Amino acid sequence: MNFHKSAAARSRTGASAFTLIELLVVIAIIAVLMGLLFPAAQSAINTAKKTTAKNQAVQIATAITAYEAEYGRLPAISETNVSTALVTMLCTSNDAINNPRGIIFLEANAWKNGKGGTNSQGFCDPFSATGVYSVALDTNYANQITVPTNASGGSSAITKHVGVWTTPRIGSTNVLINSWD
Repeated sequence: MNFHKSAAARSRTGASAFTLIELLVVIAIIAVLMGLLFPAAQSAINTAKKTTAKNQAVQIATAITAYEAEYGRLPAISETNVSTALVTMLCTSNDAINNPRGIIFLEANAWKNGKGGTNSQGFCDPFSATGVYSVALDTNYANQITVPTNASGGSSAITKHVGVWTTPRIGSTNVLINSWD
């Protein structure tokens, strides 16, 4: 009987542990899986932001229409975006000149990434704190406004009274998100 074991045999029967190679392989597998999941997660985040932007564009258009129904006229604005002046008319009850009845037509929170909201620029989309929504109003009551047809700058006339849109950059592409589709 041989009672003496070799050093190699003793180390094999001792406590098992990960070798450096095994640890590096596990880390590499995790890195590959994360690399595969990241684009899918980013796509889901962008889809959520697009849905939020669409909802906000429709809410702004609805608030402007409600303002017109209440006061018999569209808001008196000279800008082509949802500026702080328009936000004040629609979102607060302390604009005695443009909203003397103090009706809150639109509820908006402070801007947050992914949520959108108001800031010193106006009402911004969820993609950027500088991405202010644009607006077209049928001020001559012809029931027709000119709006963009795509994010590249094409435009056409549609039969609407109010149009609200934004064109955020998602990845390397500008995308048109609007209230009329």
